[in-house]
Amino acid sequence: MTARTQKLFVKSYGCQMNVYDADRMADALGAEGFSTTQSADDADVIVLNTCHIREKAAEKVYSELGRIRKAAQEAGRRPIVAVAGCVAQAEGAEILKRSPIVDLVVGPQSYQNLPELIAKARAGERPVDTEFAVEKKFEALARPAMRPARAPAVSAFLTVQEGCDKFCTFCVVPYTRGAEVSRSVAQVLGEAERLAGSGVREITLLGQNVDAYHGEGPDGRPWTLARLLERLSEIDGIARLRYTTSHPRDFGDDLIAAHRDLPKLMPYLHLPCSRALTASSRP
Repeated sequence: MTARTQKLFVKSYGCQMNVYDADRMADALGAEGFSTTQSADDADVIVLNTCHIREKAAEKVYSELGRIRKAAQEAGRRPIVAVAGCVAQAEGAEILKRSPIVDLVVGPQSYQNLPELIAKARAGERPVDTEFAVEKKFEALARPAMRPARAPAVSAFLTVQEGCDKFCTFCVVPYTRGAEVSRSVAQVLGEAERLAGSGVREITLLGQNVDAYHGEGPDGRPWTLARLLERLSEIDGIARLRYTTSHPRDFGDDLIAAHRDLPKLMPYLHLPCSRALTASSRP
């Protein structure tokens, strides 16, 4: 008898990077035989991919966990429940104490470990993985899968940078996403070329502070975001490029020149609010 395919349900909150991360989690578990489902009701594994930016973010997660617990009890079933993302990073093991239905907690830099963490949860453990090894994350994650259910996709997100070093007085990002780390140029180009090959025509580069990008180039030296955009604009099939979120402190002359010189780079800027600029400018 053929074993039943395991089903994965991921609910994401917050920013575009969480949307990207949710797809990478599906890729990691897809390589283990999981298929995604649009309903938590028939899922074997439920992942809440959380955001900690908005007010009372953690309490919203606990409310959702309460609904999951109630639905599971009424249905007489017990899926594996994981809390991922920035609330997981900030709350850590406290989530396990407050919500017995949670089987594992995984921070935004450890999604590559999901198959192992789920196996531990099924063995009776309640693992917590909130390490900040961003480089390992991108090296270990499975190649992005083409998802027929979403085809034809003309636009896609592509994470090129994570973390922030600005430490604005009201912002939790440096504590939940860590220090600024950039993917290598080779990794970014490889993913962008695969997206273009699947029919994507517009790519939005993602980063908590994307214009602080300093990934290693093929010459062994760090490339700026402007230089990366120039190279991405040469990929056949890509018609439009965007990026978000950028910070004025890292907005260099070469990026201004890129907006002037690259027809594929859209005339759009997403900057922090004035409150953020004021806070990050304090000594």
